[in-house]
Amino acid sequence: MKDWDNIEVIASYTEPLQAIKEASVQKPDVVFLDINMPELNGLQAAELIQSAYPAADIVFITAHDDFALEAFDVNALDYVLKPIHRARLAKTIQRLEKRYSVVMQRPAVQPSPPADRPVVHCLQSLRYTAALHQTTAVFKWRTSKAQELFAYLLHHRERFVSKDALLELLWPGDDLKKASTHLYTTVYQVRQCLKQADLPIEIGNISGGEGYVLHLGEAGNDADLWEKGINELPPLQASNCSQHQSWFDYYEGDYFGGYDYMWAESERQRLRTVWLHHAMQLASFYADSSQQIQALKVYKRIVALQPYYEEAHFGLMKLHDRNGERWAVEEQYRSLQKLMEEELGIDIPEHIQQWHQSWITRNGRIET
Repeated sequence: MKDWDNIEVIASYTEPLQAIKEASVQKPDVVFLDINMPELNGLQAAELIQSAYPAADIVFITAHDDFALEAFDVNALDYVLKPIHRARLAKTIQRLEKRYSVVMQRPAVQPSPPADRPVVHCLQSLRYTAALHQTTAVFKWRTSKAQELFAYLLHHRERFVSKDALLELLWPGDDLKKASTHLYTTVYQVRQCLKQADLPIEIGNISGGEGYVLHLGEAGNDADLWEKGINELPPLQASNCSQHQSWFDYYEGDYFGGYDYMWAESERQRLRTVWLHHAMQLASFYADSSQQIQALKVYKRIVALQPYYEEAHFGLMKLHDRNGERWAVEEQYRSLQKLMEEELGIDIPEHIQQWHQSWITRNGRIET
């Protein structure tokens, strides 16, 4: 593939049925699928391809992120939104490289959250954990610009970020000379902050001062560590449930969730989708295993972090119904109804309405 010499395109098809037929013959490592295709959609095609050749990873190409959670339900490795940007595709390629490196060198012991290296946290808020005493501390930024500059470089870690991009992001209204002075001062402040935190992170000047690159060194990044841990987990079952729970707990909040950084939104949505998929699997496992308290805790945490995710509310309703808690079912339904109608201006999804109506038929309406 042009620009990525370690990627070989072995075949391409315009007819999904032909691609499905050839999957077991071509034996691809990865299949890129458009969600919108003739005859059948990409989600259906993915299921058929994985039935024909289970070893293939799937990456979806879609114009809407509405399909994101469905994509992960068919074990997709990633999804890329149209129009495809080079930087976003590069992230997918990097993710594939890491995955196949892990497959070749998978450790015998399943991973657990790290405890022996410095870690920079960007899930929910920017913090760091020192390696020696494992205490989490907040960065002492001189200004909000310094914080966002570091966050942006961290977002693009190990990749070149041009000076022009930083000037446009942080000082769009200033003249070039003034903005450049602000940039140099702020980079210096960030470096001093990292030094005071005793973190092995370097911000290097690239191309004669025309840009920068952030090197994490031996430090970890919690978003990377979390996603790697999730990807390396074995299928959920009773013997490894505690490992799944550990990585569920490790996700402290959305990617830069405490900040209004629009440039982080795409990655925020992607990681949120991965977490939701895993969290719902864990909640369902607990519910099906009659571990009602654990299921309740997981569903409630999903609702707390992602209050607009209707399926978590629905999971709580069904859990309360199973426990014979009629008032709790009705209260959860009314809570979801209020959230949908008053804050989003939409109705509760039809399948939840139908379930609720069926529940009323079986149990009778509760007077309020």
